[in-house]
Formats: sequence, C-alpha cells, structure tokens
Amino acid sequence: MRRPKDWDDMKTRFFDRLIDRGTLVIHYPDTNTQIIGQGRPTAHIHLRERKVLARLLSDPEMAFGEAYMDGDWWPGEGGLLAVFELYFANASNFGSSRILDLARHALRGLREANSRLRSRRNVKHHYDIDHELFARFLDRDMQYSCAYFESAEMDLEAAQQAKCRHIARKLCLQPGDRVLDIGCGWGGLALYLARHYDVDVTGLTLSDDQYEYARERAANEGLSERVRFFKQDYREHQRDHGEGYDAIVSVGMFEHVGRPQFQVFFDQVQRLLKPRGRSLIHTIGRNGPPIEDTHGWIEKYIFPGGYVPSLSELAPCVEKTGMSLADLEVWRLHYARTLDCWNERFQQHRDVFRERLGERFCRMWEFYLLGCQAIFRWGELVVFHIQLAQRNDVVPVTRNYLYPERVEAPRLIRDAEFDQTG
Repeated sequence: MRRPKDWDDMKTRFFDRLIDRGTLVIHYPDTNTQIIGQGRPTAHIHLRERKVLARLLSDPEMAFGEAYMDGDWWPGEGGLLAVFELYFANASNFGSSRILDLARHALRGLREANSRLRSRRNVKHHYDIDHELFARFLDRDMQYSCAYFESAEMDLEAAQQAKCRHIARKLCLQPGDRVLDIGCGWGGLALYLARHYDVDVTGLTLSDDQYEYARERAANEGLSERVRFFKQDYREHQRDHGEGYDAIVSVGMFEHVGRPQFQVFFDQVQRLLKPRGRSLIHTIGRNGPPIEDTHGWIEKYIFPGGYVPSLSELAPCVEKTGMSLADLEVWRLHYARTLDCWNERFQQHRDVFRERLGERFCRMWEFYLLGCQAIFRWGELVVFHIQLAQRNDVVPVTRNYLYPERVEAPRLIRDAEFDQTG
C-alpha cells in the first residue's frame, strides 16, 4: 500500500486535527488507501477523483452532503451511517473560522425571519415535493414526525398510533371539546382525535398537498362534520364567534417557526385557548445550549427557514405568556428508530423514486434520513413534549392518567434496545 507524500502532508495538516477518535479509511480511484486515526468507530469512503478530497476539506459540513449528492464519493463497509457515526465522534473538531461564524450570526435573523410568504415557500419546498414519496416511506396514517416506541418490539405503524394516543391523553380531552391542530400535516392526528375521543378538530397547514389530502380523507371517513382543515398560517387564525379552543396541539411544526417568531407562536397559543384550555407542543429540541449558525446542509436542501430550539430558548417565551408549564417530557432515541424505519422503507422503493425524481434526489434524501438518524442517535437532538395549561389546576397532578393500562417498575434501557441497525 503506497501513500504519496502530498497526501501524507494533507493528512498531517487536516486529518490529524479532524479525526482524533476512530478511524477513517479513504479509498482513492487508483486503488491507493489512506488510513486516518485508529480504533472504533470505523468508516470507509470511496472517492471518484483525487481532487474530491480538497472539496470535502474546504467545508466538511456542507461539502460532504453536496459531494455525496453529486456522486463524488460513496461509503464502503458500514455504509453511510458509519460515516455519520465517525463524524459525530469527532464533531467538536469540525468548527469553522471565527470570521465565518460572525458573518453567519449577522445573517441569522434574516434567514429565520419567516414572514407569512416565506413560510409558505418553505413549506412548498419540502412538503409539496411528491405525494407518492411520502405515501411510500411513511406509515399508513402518513405521520411525518417522531413515533413513540412504547416497547422495542413495536413496528412503525403501532408506534405512530401510540404517539397519537399519548398526545391525546396529555390534552385531557372530553367529548365535544374543540381542538386546534397547528401544522396538521396530512390530517392523521386530527382524524384520530375525532374518531377516538369524539372531539371537534380544526387543522391548519400551508401545504397544498397536505390540505387536499386531509380534506379528502376526512370526507371518505365520514368525519367532515367534525374535522375541518384550512390552508392558513397559524398567525392568521382567529377564534370562531369569540370562542377559544379547549385544547391546542402542534406536532413537528415548531421547528419551522424560526427564532424571531417563538414569542409570537406561544402568544397565539395562549390567546386562542379557553380559560381552562390545555396545549401540547411536540417539537424537535436541542439537548444543549443554543447555536449561532443554522446555515447547514439540512437548512439549504431540506428545511429552509427552520431552527431546532434549546429548552433555554423556549422557557422565557412560555413564561411571558402567563401559561403554566404543566409537564415536560423528553423523548430520547425514539426519533432515531423512526428515521431508521423511514429509511428502510425508502430503500425498498428507491428504484421507483429514482425514476420519478432522479438519482441526485435519492442521494439527497438518504443523506437526510441517515444524517438525521445519526444526530438523534449520537448527537444532541431529542424531542420535547411541552404541556401547557391556562391554569395550574387543570392538568392532573401526577402522570398516572397517561399510563392507565400498565403498572411496572422502572428499568434501565438495554444497550441495543433502540439500536436496530447496530
């Protein structure tokens, strides 16, 4: 195995700084191989051309995704997930320059200032791509958010229904309650609540595809009288005849609000709730301090205008509304398992998607699904369940009402319980 001197120099200058945990094996097109680091985790990458390496080193956090989409590199043994595992083992080494950080900080407010028009454009960019895409890799109910795996044996279908059931209990629903679903997606949760809890639900979305599909489904299931959908920004929604809602739920939408609108969102929830109203906000969260830079590969190609909040950014907004923080639950590893299921289904239909949307799109989508799975498995992302109430005496004072069918002693999670790919 021959290692040309110029590439050894590049290793000294770059990789010794970037890889201090685990091993990266680089396979060049001339069959030469370069080994960086030692021990586990181990990842292999194959380069189409030698010059690709310079592109990857120029801006690792953006270029790795873009070069993968272009077919400039591909993973070897262990697949793409192994590359992400190695990345997160060394994530603290992939910092950018102070000057670039300052520039990104200056632009942050502009990128996240999601006006009504920009919010509609952001939604169209992702959710109106291709209905068939979502229909094939999501569950039958088309739930596009973290599932709730009550047991390791649950499949995706059961775990998504478990999520709906868990959320419904946290809303403390009574027959006849009026419920608002902000960011209702394809209507799965709204229809579930109406069907199982005999409530009246209003769903809001900005997606053309979600709006049309949800309305059609409600009609087909005979629920149009109790479930209605509007293509409307949450900031524009008004009380009907001066009445508020008994419960407000938002699942997987808050990540798209943007930091400048956090207070606006919680103020609107408070304004629309009745005096004894309850709310459940289900959002991806950061299990760590806020970050300055949001201009990464995910923001550019998948979710423009989005931002994942830290708890320290949410708490002050809730406090200013005067609402009571009734409960806070943190879901760990559930989203990693959910994304694993989604990627498995995507790969089963990859040939179909390649015909419909092209090979570059397929590479982008699998990079997105596996990259997100990795950050929920090895990084700092979790899911926050923020339960709010207008009054402190509305929600039960213990969590017993959430688990009426099971009484069992707490136990530690087994090492591989949620690791279905390990």
